[in-house]
Amino acid sequence: MLPGRKSAQPAPPERISSEYTATDRLAAWKARWGIARMSYRVKPGLYALGSPSASSPVFAGANYTLSFNALRTNLKGLSAWLLVLDTKGINVWCAAGKGTFGTMELTRSIRQTGLEQLVSHKTIILPQLGAPGVSAHQVKAYTGFSVSYGPVRAKDLQEFLRLGGKATPEMRKVRFNFTDRIILAPVQLVYYAKYLLPAALLLYLAGLKNDAALTVGALLAGSVIVPALLPWLPGRSFAVKGAAAGLAAVAALSPLLPFGPYQLAARALVYAAAASFIGLDFTGASTYTSLSGVKKEMRLATPAQALAFLAGLVLLGARRFL
Repeated sequence: MLPGRKSAQPAPPERISSEYTATDRLAAWKARWGIARMSYRVKPGLYALGSPSASSPVFAGANYTLSFNALRTNLKGLSAWLLVLDTKGINVWCAAGKGTFGTMELTRSIRQTGLEQLVSHKTIILPQLGAPGVSAHQVKAYTGFSVSYGPVRAKDLQEFLRLGGKATPEMRKVRFNFTDRIILAPVQLVYYAKYLLPAALLLYLAGLKNDAALTVGALLAGSVIVPALLPWLPGRSFAVKGAAAGLAAVAALSPLLPFGPYQLAARALVYAAAASFIGLDFTGASTYTSLSGVKKEMRLATPAQALAFLAGLVLLGARRFL
């Protein structure tokens, strides 16, 4: 039996618009700041953009709402079919690495939506960043649909279609510039602030005002400085870059701290390890690393971070008895 057996009566496609409303903008802003992030998803299935016909193009995408909105709004003025896969609310690139934007899910979606009954052609356009999760020849064998990989960015889709489904080298280029990086910072900042800001407050109330400042510094170093200055921070590993950002934060605050070299060095271990741990999170959101690279870095970095953190605490504790 072929995977993803077709349902007897596929649900009729929901008609959608390419307009980007104020409500959409507010929802996107909330998601960027980690507000109801995991519920920011659309229902998987087939959608009709405009008034598509049997000859209209078919685009596959993720059910993460930011991805869905990027797809539909960049097809403004066109009629098309949008096949939304159940990626558990994860974007295309990350879902491809996890396997949820993959061969079996694509096959299942094609069959359960009855796509072959609605279009006269047998081509489905996938985002280029979804390629790691999809085996095109298996999709063809299971469904009869050929896979065509579109450009990296949705904004190039109309030009891609104008060129007859051909992507230029520029369209294939994967970038990770300042805007791409810094837009990831708010969700990281909010997530770790839930733990580090209360810790900073407790340190402040306990009379450890300088450590409270260093805690906030580690938070900003790992969640903001790392993505902002990623190409210029030393090292290739995100953990090393995070540690460098943490050390820079400690160094920047050191003129304001009444610590001698010993205490400052011990605190540098603690807060650089914290910043490194936060910065390491970006390894899974970056186009710089592969899935195997992410796993390798986490396997090596996490014990080193824990060791540095504990070593700093031990040195601070030992100082009390010297």
